[in-house]
Amino acid sequence: MPLAGSMTTHVGNLSFLSVLNLTNTNLTGAIPPELGRLHRLKYLRLSGNSLSSIIPPTLGNLTRLEFLGLDLNQLSGQIPPELLLHMHNLRKINLYGNDLSGEISPYLFNNTPSLSYISFGNNSLSGPIPHTIASLPMLQVLNLQVNQLSGLVPQAMYNMSRLQIFALAGNGNLSGIFPTNQTFSLPMLQFFSLFRNNFTGRFPSGLASCQYLKVISLSRNSFVDVVPTWLAKLSHLEELSLGFNNLIGSIPANLGNLTSLAALELSNGNLEGEIPRELGLMQKLSYLHVGYNQFTGNIPDSLWNLSVLSYLNLGTNQLSGQGPSTLEYNADLNVLDLSDNNLDGNLDFLLDLSKCRQLQGIDVQENSFTGILPDLVGNITSRLAIFSAGYNKLTGGLPVAISNISSLEVIDLSNNLFTEPIPESISMLENLLYLDLSHNHMLGLIPTQIGMLGRVQHLFLQANKFSGCIPGNFGNLSWLENINLSNNQLSSTIPTSFFHLNKLIKLDISHNSFVGALPSDISSLRQTYQMDISSNLLTGSIPRSLGQLNMLTYLNLSHNSLENSIPGTFEKLKSLASLDLSFNNLSGTIPKFLANFTYLTILNLSFNRLEGQIPEGGIFSNLTVQSLIGNAGLCGAPRLRFSPCLGRSPSTAIHFPLFLLPTLILAVVAIAICVYLWLEKKIKKDECNASLNPTNVMGHQIISYRELIHATNNFGEHNILGSGSFGKVYKGLLSNGLVVAIKVLDMQLEQAIQSFDIECRVLCVTRHRNLIKILNTCSTHDFKALVLEYMPNGSLEALLHSSQSTLHLGFLDRLGIMLDVSMAIEYLHHDHHELILHCDLKPSNVLFDEEMTAHVADFGIARLLLDDNSVISGSMPGTVGYMAPERCVPLWDHAP
Repeated sequence: MPLAGSMTTHVGNLSFLSVLNLTNTNLTGAIPPELGRLHRLKYLRLSGNSLSSIIPPTLGNLTRLEFLGLDLNQLSGQIPPELLLHMHNLRKINLYGNDLSGEISPYLFNNTPSLSYISFGNNSLSGPIPHTIASLPMLQVLNLQVNQLSGLVPQAMYNMSRLQIFALAGNGNLSGIFPTNQTFSLPMLQFFSLFRNNFTGRFPSGLASCQYLKVISLSRNSFVDVVPTWLAKLSHLEELSLGFNNLIGSIPANLGNLTSLAALELSNGNLEGEIPRELGLMQKLSYLHVGYNQFTGNIPDSLWNLSVLSYLNLGTNQLSGQGPSTLEYNADLNVLDLSDNNLDGNLDFLLDLSKCRQLQGIDVQENSFTGILPDLVGNITSRLAIFSAGYNKLTGGLPVAISNISSLEVIDLSNNLFTEPIPESISMLENLLYLDLSHNHMLGLIPTQIGMLGRVQHLFLQANKFSGCIPGNFGNLSWLENINLSNNQLSSTIPTSFFHLNKLIKLDISHNSFVGALPSDISSLRQTYQMDISSNLLTGSIPRSLGQLNMLTYLNLSHNSLENSIPGTFEKLKSLASLDLSFNNLSGTIPKFLANFTYLTILNLSFNRLEGQIPEGGIFSNLTVQSLIGNAGLCGAPRLRFSPCLGRSPSTAIHFPLFLLPTLILAVVAIAICVYLWLEKKIKKDECNASLNPTNVMGHQIISYRELIHATNNFGEHNILGSGSFGKVYKGLLSNGLVVAIKVLDMQLEQAIQSFDIECRVLCVTRHRNLIKILNTCSTHDFKALVLEYMPNGSLEALLHSSQSTLHLGFLDRLGIMLDVSMAIEYLHHDHHELILHCDLKPSNVLFDEEMTAHVADFGIARLLLDDNSVISGSMPGTVGYMAPERCVPLWDHAP
């Protein structure tokens, strides 16, 4: 009945009441303690309400009670230890689905010999299972699942002759080993569920004698065993779940005898061999999950004869061959998961899925499927919600017809070989929540129609070749939480509306060519905790409103042209764990408040125009020189070899600049005129040579990891030019026809990253005809490579020592080589604005171009001396026998 409100205490006056059933009547409040006065009550059921508070201990006075049902309420607290003390006639007690906590009293069932039904599941009960439960001779149903019970299960519970339902699943900390056949006797058992606990050892072989078993669920424990063949004898078995254990061996073929089985789960083990064809004999099977094992061979054709199959998961195995041959008999199929296998061929088998009108999920990702997505995929049922085909070798693009499936919520086609633009018809997918087209070769503009996907929450278009601008209507994606447009060729300014997405939590538009300034007001992104806008062409100041994004933990604005100081509003970003502002034009001092950021573990301020004292404490206690290098005005931090900060007297600070002001003005004007004339001459010279040198434009292009793989034949052995202390050098042919040398760092070595940073620093700021030229870099978290000029005539060491060398170095040749090397070293020591020591000059690091001009290479352990002669370098050793640059290179040892 549609009652409401709390129970009146006057119910306790109904002294002749024997049955009280107020199930599903919208009751609230507490259970009146006065109910304990109803001494004639035999049946009390208050299930399915919103009763709260504790269970009144006075209910223990109901000595004639046979049924107590308080399930599906909001009762809390501990089960009163005295609740059942005088209920000698109690047959059933149901406290399922409340908020009860604490331990179950070990004496709770001491005086309930008639109890046949106990359901305490879906609460928060803790502690051990009382041993007294095993002494209940009439018990048929025991449900203690989904609690926080722990400890060993009393062994006597495995010898209860009337027990039919044994449900201890979902506690997490129940443990123990099952007894042997002699002490395991549950002859009436029908339901046996212990999944998500910590049971160990072998499977209970005593279950073989439980001829009435319909459900076995032992998943998510630590059993180490083969799948028992005796399971095939349990002719009544309808559900078998053994997944998430350390299963070994293969699936017994005789499991096909379980013709009544409706659900079979053997996932997440170490099973191997082929999937038995005999599983196709289970004509009542509707759920089959054998994923996350090591099965090999083809998918048995017999599985497609299972006419009532609704869930099929064969994912994460080593299955091979082509996809399903026919799906015409699987009209009830709801989920098809073939992901992470070795399947190949095309995806034409998806066309048969048009007959599966209940289909909601397709996952074929991480295989080797080829060809295009057929247009007829748009004929798949309108119920389809998930379509995942990423990490394959599909070509073409997203079919226009896929927009016919308006129910789609997830599309994942990442890591394929798509080249075609995104179709404008994508706007018809009005229910789309997740779109991932990343890591393809898709061209063209990002269509404005994506801005019409009003429900989309996750949008991944990174690592493609999209160009143009971000559509202005992206500001309409009000539900967007995660967007990644990085590593494309996008340009123009960033739309202001883009920064009004108040649900955005992750933003990455790095490695593009966005220009202009960031909007002054981006405070709407208050939920954002990761922001990466690095490697663009942004100018202007860092918006002060960034300081209002107090959820930020990761902020990367590096490799832009941002100016002015670090905003003081950053002091509010106390959750920051990573901050990268390197390679900009920032000026001013380093804010001292950064030292107070508790979670900050990564800070990079290098290559700016910061000045003043380096703060102390906090992150600055563990900071390395690489995080501050390139800021000539910084001082302090002797540990980092910066010069100490010198104090100045007030009179000097005021009068000295005034005294020199006219002189400084004249000097600046003279220098500016000289620089202008020099630059004008240099620009004209560069313009004349630009068309002759294809490497001049190389530095303005993004070199992807994928392109390096293609250029070097997957870093093949035949492409290796040489190897050194920190990695290998490969010969590569880029897509524009340019032959280059690619130096790949070994990221397993701690000093490799330091070597990469030093070599980038040196080669990016030096220009000399006798120095190797860096063309580009490719740097990720776990991969770093330098793209260098290719030197076709090898090294000096090869010319001097190799028996296969056809060139003979005469006296004048050797003299010319020495002059080339000497001029390079003189430039590094005397003509460059920073004194650079090579530190590993040797014949193998002298390379020759087509005209036999010598080039000094390999600056991985170079040292840079600043104006005050402090050294910037790592403590990396050079080659044994290295001779300092100030002395001659010992070429004469090989003179005729």
